[in-house]
Amino acid sequence: MSSLFERLKSDAAADWDAYVRHPFVLGLGDGSLPKPSFQHYLVQDYLFLIEFARAYAIGVYKAPNAMEMRKASAGMHAILDETSLHLKLCAEWGLSQDAVENTAEARATVAYTRFVQEAGLRGDMLDLIVALSPCVVGYAEIGTALAASGTGLDGPNPYAPWIHEYAGEGYQAVAEASLAQIDRLAADYLTEARYPRLLEIFRQAVRLEADFWQMGLDLAG
Repeated sequence: MSSLFERLKSDAAADWDAYVRHPFVLGLGDGSLPKPSFQHYLVQDYLFLIEFARAYAIGVYKAPNAMEMRKASAGMHAILDETSLHLKLCAEWGLSQDAVENTAEARATVAYTRFVQEAGLRGDMLDLIVALSPCVVGYAEIGTALAASGTGLDGPNPYAPWIHEYAGEGYQAVAEASLAQIDRLAADYLTEARYPRLLEIFRQAVRLEADFWQMGLDLAG
């Protein structure tokens, strides 16, 4: 039986491709992304990750057993650890942690993070993890693709540290753990009658991911 994530990804293929091959992503891969766009994105992504950590905290509450509580807690800590790269890069631009944290959230940041949190609050653990998965698993796929592109990890590419982070073993392990969690939860919670609702959650999260990239390109607030 194919994994639930692969089924969702296949059924939302057009939206998924628009997300993982967004012009922002391609610009990261070849180094052509304007620096102001990346800086704007990175500050917003820090704020985004703080709210995603809150979503994992919802997962601790929604978890059906102690094992899933531990997995959600580990996910929360992994997300918070991920912010260290953001703060390091921002510090190189002269932006302190206080300055980053006091930046106003862009509308794309609010829309995506609150959507995920609401999916967890209204639904169960599977709804939440499906809503989180385009970010968690998608970044691993993007990192791997960009690292293999021939220019992603080149010395001249200013975005090589970002690509290295998401292509690296540590983050890949986080994504693999998320995929395994989805299938564990699907074994207990998934029915065919429920699948269309999960697909809609997934598809909307993927679209919001693409909107987040676009926010970076547009320097939108």
